[in-house]
Amino acid sequence: MKNIGSDMKNAKASSLKFGRALLALSVIMALTACNGDDGDTGPVGPAGMDGQDGMNGQDGSDGANGSPGFSAGLFLLSNNGPTNAGTVDLIDQNAASLKSFTSGNNEGVAIDTLGNLVHAGDSVNGSLRSVCQVVNRSSDDSYNMNIDREITGPNTGLINPKGIHLAQQRGLVLVADFNGMRVSVFGSAAAGDVAPISETVLSAAPWDLAYDDVNDRLFVALTNGTIEVYDNYVDSNFMSNTPRIIIPSDENQTQISVNLHGIAYDHLSDKLVVSDVGLASSPDDGALFVIENAAMASGNTAVSRSIAGPLSMLGNPVDIILTDTTLRVAEKSNDAVLIYSNIFAGESGDIAPNLMSSTSKPESLVEIMPSTTQSDVSDIDQGNVSFRGIAASSNVASGPTYGSVSTFSPALNTTLSTFSYNIDIESMTFDLLGDQYTTFDNSATLMGGIAIASRVATDRDNGMYNTSRDRVIMGANTGLISPKGIDVSSANGLVFVAENNETSPGIKIFSSCASGDAKPLATLVPANGARPWDVDYDAQTDRAYLALTNGTIAVFDQVAAKLMSGMTTITGEDRNIIPAISGVGVAAPTNLHGIDFDPASGSIIVSDVGSAASPTDGKIYVIPNAERVSGLTDIAVNIAGPNSLLGNPVDIMYDGNNLFVAEKSNGIIMRFDNVLSSAGGDVAANSSVPLSGAESVAVLPSYINRL
Repeated sequence: MKNIGSDMKNAKASSLKFGRALLALSVIMALTACNGDDGDTGPVGPAGMDGQDGMNGQDGSDGANGSPGFSAGLFLLSNNGPTNAGTVDLIDQNAASLKSFTSGNNEGVAIDTLGNLVHAGDSVNGSLRSVCQVVNRSSDDSYNMNIDREITGPNTGLINPKGIHLAQQRGLVLVADFNGMRVSVFGSAAAGDVAPISETVLSAAPWDLAYDDVNDRLFVALTNGTIEVYDNYVDSNFMSNTPRIIIPSDENQTQISVNLHGIAYDHLSDKLVVSDVGLASSPDDGALFVIENAAMASGNTAVSRSIAGPLSMLGNPVDIILTDTTLRVAEKSNDAVLIYSNIFAGESGDIAPNLMSSTSKPESLVEIMPSTTQSDVSDIDQGNVSFRGIAASSNVASGPTYGSVSTFSPALNTTLSTFSYNIDIESMTFDLLGDQYTTFDNSATLMGGIAIASRVATDRDNGMYNTSRDRVIMGANTGLISPKGIDVSSANGLVFVAENNETSPGIKIFSSCASGDAKPLATLVPANGARPWDVDYDAQTDRAYLALTNGTIAVFDQVAAKLMSGMTTITGEDRNIIPAISGVGVAAPTNLHGIDFDPASGSIIVSDVGSAASPTDGKIYVIPNAERVSGLTDIAVNIAGPNSLLGNPVDIMYDGNNLFVAEKSNGIIMRFDNVLSSAGGDVAANSSVPLSGAESVAVLPSYINRL
């Protein structure tokens, strides 16, 4: 085939030759004409023949082969070599490294849908470390006890945790403990030296596991070459029957597996992929096996595809993960990440990977899922959201609702579930995983804190706080003495707590992954010693709204931005809003408690308990244009009076249409419909349900924990 550039070159060369011939002829004629008189111009001669085409140029050299077109994605790679153990790399779909993080652990990795890493380790003691917002952390950052947390210690029973699996819907971390020869199960919110929820003793040492959250089925890869399968694993309270054993075999039902390590399950096709390292000392005897109908397979099972041999580069494939039909392999002995673009299809044999990317001693892989775009429960900005329930806490000294949270139907006519902390609880809210964050205090010890309980929104009906599943933030470093209102920013990994004590009031901001005696990352301090009762943080505008007990609203701008810049104390609000009627501030007593900003309308809704001793002087205010106003600002909607039953409305939450109110003095949870367009006045709630000592309320959208 001709080179396009060579054809252009040859054409240009012929043109130049012809031009030079004409020039020479013209010069000769001109010189001849100079010897005598000019004669008459003769007739034009015939055109000359075209010259021959020049030789074709040589073809250019072939370009380099491009990388296969894998779908864009981000992954975390755990390293476990002499020089990189304890680090995690962020890599792209082609296994190119983007940045590195030092977690201190060296084995299996998992990540939740909010971007929080769980990293197993056995370099010192058995450990599970949770790293908050790992993708957003700066390059070469490291594990931080004020931001992150760890499960470790004698009570955990962890010896050599290898592969781990995070059961997202149920809030469980399942751990393959190699020398422990068991599967250990912890709550995803747990921290410290805590016992596991359950331990399942195995017939051989495990290396990895995969859990089918949809069908409640556990697959465990054992180093004796077999797979143990536990049906109905969690719902049986981890007491399922004797497991099925799958033995990867050839068509003659002869076992071909030796030492299984990685395991991945695709529940849509019901296929398993397992990796076999063979002899750990051999760099060339690894294999991959595909097993169909895994949900029913038992005994010697012929694999539908097997890959092994020199071209495969499989020596010690210690971990594998699936993205649709693309398999990624952490190949440790050959220092590479291998990628097979369609693992379920194709011939068996010595098949080369579609891509090999060199990396030193990879140990484990996990894919990072796209970040959620859903709003937190206090920031719902659309009116067409459906709800699974309305949660409310009770703050009474004794009785059946002491220290408990009840969830009601959105119509407030049915109790759906209850959860007990068995302590003096105050306010509560939820993150998008369904974990509940609840403030508590103790007047005798002058010590307050935050209890974090996993999946209360979706999976803990009639449950109780359990250290194997849950954790607390409490201690002298926290600065928590009398914490009240609380808000969570799931996307930023931040928890905002209104600390109401007299001497050091303010908003304490913690990492949502923190535990124990963690220091706040920053504190917002209102001017003039004002004391906050509640806080609502709006992630879209990076702004915090504080309900102050002096009857005003403090507004802090660029909160997360200032925190990220290194500010740990932000003193004085940017604006102060004073609720007013016809330009005159609300008459005393005024004592703001609940607060909720509506991002869609720009309005802010606050509750005013008036005199705490009065069961009849409570009010609800709607103030428009809260993003801009300052000083005396007229109230657009004012609900108050005997029919409203507002006495001490200590907490509120807006669902995009309707307002839910925790009315403490009258022991009731109420719903006021279409509150932004309400005429106000002495109007009754559209729906209500009794709750003794009603202290806090939160809406539960249907999308919670379904990210």
